[in-house]
Amino acid sequence: MKFCIYGAGAIGGLIGAHLARTGEHVTLIARGAHLAAMREKGLKVSGHSGDFTVHPRVTEDPAEAGPQDFVIVALKAHQVAAIAEKMRPLLGPKTAVVMAVNGLPWWYFYGLDCPLNDRRLPIVDPGDAQWKHIGPERVIGCVVYPAAEVIAPGELRHVENDRFSLGEPSNQKTARVTALSKAFVAAGFKAPVKTDIRTEIWVKLWGNVAFNPLSALTGGTLKSIAEDPATRAVVRGVMDEAEAIANQLGITMPIPVEKRIDGAAGVGEHKTSMLQDFERGRPVELDAIVGAVAELGRLVNVPTPMIDTVYALTKHKAMKAGLYQG
Repeated sequence: MKFCIYGAGAIGGLIGAHLARTGEHVTLIARGAHLAAMREKGLKVSGHSGDFTVHPRVTEDPAEAGPQDFVIVALKAHQVAAIAEKMRPLLGPKTAVVMAVNGLPWWYFYGLDCPLNDRRLPIVDPGDAQWKHIGPERVIGCVVYPAAEVIAPGELRHVENDRFSLGEPSNQKTARVTALSKAFVAAGFKAPVKTDIRTEIWVKLWGNVAFNPLSALTGGTLKSIAEDPATRAVVRGVMDEAEAIANQLGITMPIPVEKRIDGAAGVGEHKTSMLQDFERGRPVELDAIVGAVAELGRLVNVPTPMIDTVYALTKHKAMKAGLYQG
């Protein structure tokens, strides 16, 4: 099968490297020094999944790759709308687009049997760019659990975890999502096909909507935030509001909120991706992870005073640092 990874950074590069190692036809879309290094020396992986180097096709221009079986989008959430139209050369009649992107997905309400069916979410898809140029009918949902980082141009380190949960917006176990899962498993990942991918999206988002902005505001790790009574209370308040929104959308969280918080604490002295972005001077995924949840609250008439406060404070900090793209 033909795979194109749009955004071959840490997670995208990890996926592409593993698929290439098993013999799949892989094209990586990248730019700058990272692209140049991969062209010259291939993509080197180290860490959790072992040490190896692969030499997939790499390019900056999607038109060079042509139509694919699967396009895996592994960009920051705020980057995707701007490149959606550029993806057109990759999309054949049956191309599936795997959204390996954090936060609330732009396609969330596609095909849902509810009053919000096909509702668009401007905060995560400005101008409906993704809806128009990618199309929700192409989408396969993906919840990303691995941690990885680019340690040098053309080199990445797989820190931990090897699970990618996959699922159709329709909740059906289709031939295409089954084929994708088999390819991921052959490449060394765990890739369960979920018949309710939105619940799994919510479980991850449930923690991120609280811990990510609080870590950015305080500089604290998951463990320190969860174990301090004052910040834990803020986490609990934010998560209670998020759960109320999820419930209004027909989602029942599979674990109690305190257990979810304890699970985050158990990860240890880990810096969230949002805190790491602040420290490295990179734009933050604030709207898809926090602002979008507040927007959903307004759609379903659930008050979100805690989420609104945390969002406003983090947005102000990001804007002051030049790290907010709204």
